[in-house]
Order: sequence, then structure tokens, then C-alpha cells
Amino acid sequence: MGKKYKVTSYLLLIHLLIQAQAPSTKYFTKEIPEKADKELQFFAFFINQGVSSNMYARSEFLKGQVVGRLFGANTTSTSDSLTSLYFEQRIIPFFVYQPKLFNGKALLRASFEIDWTWGDAAYGVGGNIGSGISADQVNLQTQNIEIELNPAKGWFVNLGLQRLFDTPYNPYRTLFDKMTHTGYRLAFWGTDGVGVSVRKDWDYARIKGGFYQLYENSVESDDDVVLWELMAEKDITRTWKWGASAWYVRDRASGKGGVSILGQGLNSLLASYNGTYFFRYGTVPYRADIVWLGTFFSRNADHWLDPWMVSGFINVNVGKSDTLQSSLQRYVKAHDIMGVAANIRTSYRYGQTSFDAATLDIWYTSGDGNGIKDGKYTGVITGNQWASPGAIPISSGAYILMPHGNVVNRYTPLIADISNMGYGLSAASLSYSRGLIPNRLNVRLGSSAAFAGVQPKGGGYFMGAELNGSISYNFGPFMSLELHGAYVNLGDFYRSNENTHGSTVNGGHSGKPVNPWTAFIVFKWLMF
Repeated sequence: MGKKYKVTSYLLLIHLLIQAQAPSTKYFTKEIPEKADKELQFFAFFINQGVSSNMYARSEFLKGQVVGRLFGANTTSTSDSLTSLYFEQRIIPFFVYQPKLFNGKALLRASFEIDWTWGDAAYGVGGNIGSGISADQVNLQTQNIEIELNPAKGWFVNLGLQRLFDTPYNPYRTLFDKMTHTGYRLAFWGTDGVGVSVRKDWDYARIKGGFYQLYENSVESDDDVVLWELMAEKDITRTWKWGASAWYVRDRASGKGGVSILGQGLNSLLASYNGTYFFRYGTVPYRADIVWLGTFFSRNADHWLDPWMVSGFINVNVGKSDTLQSSLQRYVKAHDIMGVAANIRTSYRYGQTSFDAATLDIWYTSGDGNGIKDGKYTGVITGNQWASPGAIPISSGAYILMPHGNVVNRYTPLIADISNMGYGLSAASLSYSRGLIPNRLNVRLGSSAAFAGVQPKGGGYFMGAELNGSISYNFGPFMSLELHGAYVNLGDFYRSNENTHGSTVNGGHSGKPVNPWTAFIVFKWLMF
């Protein structure tokens, strides 16, 4: 069912790419060569996890990959008598070809993905499956195929299917953890897209611009969805950075294309899966123009210079949508769009490793109590309106209340999109982590709580409170075994089963559903 979440894999893969593509280190007057001066480099990330939870998809057709909001149109629900127990596995091979002929000025990147739930299918064709007995499944999926050109110092041009992230940093030369804590933290755009991006990196500033063809549809018709982006960041002091951005989406597709039979865009059924706002145009064609204007900042983003790290952003989406008036045979304005989102995160590192830290994370998004009946939508819009996923806010510290990154085939947080179905959001997370054995044995405890900005009919503002924790052991570089667990006490928000925002709030239950919980053990290994 469309593109999948590969967030956990980005973290280690991008970290390795930085090391692999760094220039040779010089000692005195002699260059120390890389381990192997190869034109073709290969990396692979392997993850295997065993999961137990009381969450499951009620539909018989969703036994493999399940994506989207818990209690949404993906039929996911919780049970007080049924327990899901399964193993899932993923490998992501990554190739980098850098021919000597161009002396480092051009390279090709290609990444793919193969994943499944143990014992699911064999002798067939399709993604996310293929480990049934005898296997023999055709299941290779393409993540990125793109060329990077380096015409001059600090200039990079990326052409093709590439990372589409809402941070000012080069996604192939920056630690993934940094990108989830700077810019807009992948909460607006965190996926892959085809197009061209150009960036310039100076010592104390960086800027990037891009054009992406989200959906082409009929090549002879004006029925496409395109995205333009512009981001810049400046180092104000040794520790403080400040940036600004603008994105523009021109949507003329009226829902054509998209994820499977769900479609995409403002009026598609994808909203019910992803937890975005459902613009109920029915089959009436529409045209939308949406602009995002924002500013962001960070202090000590890498957590290296001193114990305190701070980051935050404010982003406003404005625009309008016109619908076709059949009697007039022309488009007329249906409504205006104006929503705002804000975040601030602070972390204090009290020990010798980055894992010795206490972190507070606060989120806010505006909501809309009456939808577009008054000619205005005052909620937030993200890339989840057009893709699954289009945005991945996985670094809040929550596991179920908001998304986390340890997933393969099942990704079903309560709040899958920061718009919260148009109801808006106020959420906070507090966590404490410690390296019991520095860089070897780590533990973490966390808590989160969330409130809706608008009260759904029959429900309350309080969405729920979560407790979570983990313990991880590193066998060596890039190989670890981790145990995670989380439990959410649902609030009165989930007593509502109204359907006015595109999907039933609580999955069609007559009352508040059973509280969700999960526990999983994860083995990870980055091979190179």
C-alpha cells in the first residue's frame, strides 16, 4: 500500500554515508587513503524485530503492511482479549557509484528495500511480503535513484528520486538524528520525491531550493501536483542558528493518482488513513494553491559544545482552494486556508555521552471546529495530504501517542499527522536517558500527553497519556539489541465516534476503546 516508513534505516545509513564520502584525512604532508579506493561502495542495514501488542487491523486484506492513524480507516483497533505477536524483518541495500573519471564531481546513489512479516507469502509479486515457506517472492522496492553533481566547492545538485526533507541540511551528508531535531523535524515533509534540488553550503550558512513533481497524471493535461521549496539557515553565533523557509504546492490533480485506490490530495480517502483533514468535495474537481512560510532556530544542535540544546520552529500555511461550479463552467473559491504549527525542544546532557540527557518536547498546531462550512480552514496541512508517508514526526519521544521510528510493516500511532485530523494539537513529552555502561548499555524512560485543540462531538479535549521505556545493548559498532515498551491511557477524546472530519475518531466503538500497548525486541546491524 504505497510507500513505507524507513525512518529507522535512515539514521544509520546516512551516518555511514557521511563517513564514506568524507575527504581523506591529512597528517603532516601525507594523505592517509581510505580503506579501499573503490568507485562502487555498498552498505546494507538489517533490522529484525519481534512485536507483541493489543493493536491489530480488523480487515482481512491488511495482514501485511498497515499504515496510518490508529482507529482510522485502516481498520486498526485495540483489544482486551486479542494479542498480536509477530516477527518482521527488513534489509535496505545502498549503493554509491563515484567514478574516478569525474574526480569526485559526480556520483550515483541507489537504495532499495526488501521487508516482510515472517511467514506471510511466497511465490508471488508484491512489496512488504515474501517470507512464506519456499519464499521466491518478487518484492524489491526502489527508495532512491539519484545523481549528485558537485560543480564547485559547496555546490550540490541532486537530480532524480531523492530525499524530500524539511531541513536545510544535505540529507546524504548529515546525521539523521540532527535532521529530526532541526528545521521542521520532518513534520511537514519527510519522504522521497522526484525532482531537482540545488544547495550551496558555506562555512557559516547554507541555502537550498528545489522543484519536485509529486504527481504527473496525464502528460497532456494540466492535472499535476508540483512542489517548490526554498530554505536558508545562517550561523548567528558559535552556538545559535536561525533559518527561514517557503514551500508552494500547486495542486491541479483533483485527487487523481496517489496511493493505491485511496488517491491523494485534499479530498482523497488518504486523509482517513493518514489522520489529516478530509476536505469533502466529493467528485467535484478542485484547484488548490498552498504556501508554507516559516522560521526555525537551534542552539547547539549537535549537542557537542555544552550541555544545553534547544530547537524550535513556527510555520504558517496559507492558501485557497477553488471548486468547479458546473452551472457556471468555471472554478470559484471554495474556502481559504490558514493554519499554524509551532514546536520547541530542549535537552540537557548531564553526562559524558549523548545518551546521558533529559529532554522536554512541546508541540502545538491550530485546529478548526467547523471545518470549511464558514469558508475557511484554520488547521494545518502537511505532506501527508499527498503521500503515505509524506511527513514523519517520529522524534517526539512517544511510541504510540505520536510516531516512533522502529517500524517495518506496521505504523499506527494515535496521532500520525500533526494536524490531528484538523482538530489541532497541544502535546508534550518528557524523557530521561542514561548510559549505564557508556556507549554500551543504555536505558531510557519517557512520558507524553496530548490534548486536541477542538473538542469532537461526544468527546473531550484530552487525548491520552503515555509511559514508555527502553533498554539497549551495543555489541559493537552499528550492531545493537534493544527492548522497548509503551502504554497509553486514552482520554475522553476517543469517546467520540463522529465522522465529520473524514473518519471515525475512535474506530466506530460505542465508547472509549481499550488502551493500546506494545512491547518489542529489536536487532539492528549496519553492514559495510
